[in-house]
Amino acid sequence: METVIRNPLKSGEKITDLIFSARGAYHMLFWVIVLLILTIVEGTQRGFFFTITNELITIFFSALIVYINLLYLIPNYLTQNRFLTYALLLVLVVLILTPIKTLIFYFKFAHYPLEQGEIQQTQLAFFLFHFLFATGSTIFKIVTDWFYYLREKQVLETETMQSELRFLKSQINPHFLFNTLNNLYALTLKKSDLAPEIVIKLSEMMRYMLYDCNEKRVLLSKEVAYLQNYLDLEKLRQGNNVTINFTVEGQISEQRIAPLLFIPFLENSFKHGLNSYITNGGFVNVLLQVDQQTVHFSIENSKPEKVPIADPNRRSGGIGLVNVHRRLNLMYPNHYELKIDNNPKTYIVDLMIELDE
Repeated sequence: METVIRNPLKSGEKITDLIFSARGAYHMLFWVIVLLILTIVEGTQRGFFFTITNELITIFFSALIVYINLLYLIPNYLTQNRFLTYALLLVLVVLILTPIKTLIFYFKFAHYPLEQGEIQQTQLAFFLFHFLFATGSTIFKIVTDWFYYLREKQVLETETMQSELRFLKSQINPHFLFNTLNNLYALTLKKSDLAPEIVIKLSEMMRYMLYDCNEKRVLLSKEVAYLQNYLDLEKLRQGNNVTINFTVEGQISEQRIAPLLFIPFLENSFKHGLNSYITNGGFVNVLLQVDQQTVHFSIENSKPEKVPIADPNRRSGGIGLVNVHRRLNLMYPNHYELKIDNNPKTYIVDLMIELDE
């Protein structure tokens, strides 16, 4: 669904677009309120009709100045950073329209000579009144445009975040599936009896990824079960050659967390840690500490003393850790702490996440 937010009185917007729109009703209501206030201030000593026509004339010239400002001067000069030209033209419009209004009032008060003299002497007051009205509309335009800009920016940021999350998760799933199928393929080549168990574990994991991971947050218990299945698969594949430990401390109840945040670290520990060993002796130790407000995930894996030479023809994704950084920034901005310690013999990841309320 496409979301369109239109700024009020954009450049090129016609007066008919303003009148026959939702904003038009607010504008009409504003002028009606101004009319009532001016009528009350002037009073009806000379009759209601005489007073109301006076204020309608005032409203007409005020609105004319305001909409020339909003629909022409601001879009064509102020928003183009032509500030001096804008200011001069605004003063010129007020200078032209104020005498016309004064002349109309002069003839309208033909039967009131005293008031005619006062009208001639108050042209400066008319000018200041219209100029303040025009500058007020400019300030109102700037403020409302700023709020519309903030709203549009927030909508765009939300849409961008959702698009990036969908893209990142679409990378994670094939990445993990590619690695797991490689493991399964290796076992089927060896005709291992462990292959059926791997298929069952993989089925449970794929069900989680397909049906649960589309949500913004999932139950932490499901994410832990997913990690356990992953490590069980690795234990089956690695056999007794290495040590794999997974410890959960704390009570897991209804806490929720963004899905698939931890799996890239596990993949990394096996891809660059245990899978690089020529001989036995490697280890992966995973610790998950949980309370109602935070999740503390740490993983430590051994590294071989001599890293095997990589096959130059083998393509490596290298997207796991990049993606998890992006997802953490998007899902938990300013609410997580990630430390990575790359030692000569071990690789340690320490991630602390503050859960949502």
